[in-house]
Amino acid sequence: MKKILLSAVALMAFGVAAQAQDISFGAKAGVNFANLGGDAETSGSRTGLHIGALAEFKLTEQFAIQPELLYSMQGAKEEDFGEEYDTNLDYLNIPIMAKYYITENLTVEAGPQIGFLMSAESDGEDIKDGMNSMDFGINGGVGYQLPMGLFFQARYYAGLSNTYDGEGSDDFKMPNNVFQLSVGYKF
Repeated sequence: MKKILLSAVALMAFGVAAQAQDISFGAKAGVNFANLGGDAETSGSRTGLHIGALAEFKLTEQFAIQPELLYSMQGAKEEDFGEEYDTNLDYLNIPIMAKYYITENLTVEAGPQIGFLMSAESDGEDIKDGMNSMDFGINGGVGYQLPMGLFFQARYYAGLSNTYDGEGSDDFKMPNNVFQLSVGYKF
C-alpha cells in the first residue's frame, strides 16, 4: 500500500512539473500546536516545531501546486486515570498543496498529506510499536508572500487515519490535529 501511494504521489508530482510555467524552491519553519482527536483523552496540546523544504509549480497566474517535505513535532498532553503525560509523535510529512492566488500575494491552499512516523514516546518510554507508521489527512490554510520571497502561512491539518495501532485500535481512534504557523523564503 505504501509503495502504491508513494508511486501515485511521484507520478502526480512529475506530471505537474511538466506542466509548470514557473518553478520556485524554498524552505520554511514554524510552530505546531498539535493535539490528538477522537477517543483520546487529552488535557492540552503539544507545542513543537516543523522545518523543511518546498517547491512551487505555478501552472497559471492564479493556480499552483506546492509539494513539501517537513519534519514535524506532533502529539498531545494526555490524561489517564488522573495522571497527565506527554505523548510525542515526530513525523516526516509530505503535504501536496493546491494553491489559489486570490491576489498577487495572498493565497488559499488545500491538499492531502501523508506522514511517516519517525519516533513516538510517552514520558520517555518508546511507544512506536503501538502506533501506526503512516498518517494521512487533509490540510487547509492561507498564505501571504512578500515580493522579496519571504512568506507566511497559517494551516490546519485534520488527520483522517488512526495514530494508535495497538490492542483495540478498531474501537479507539486517535487522529492527529495540528495548527501550524510558518515563515519561509522562496528563491
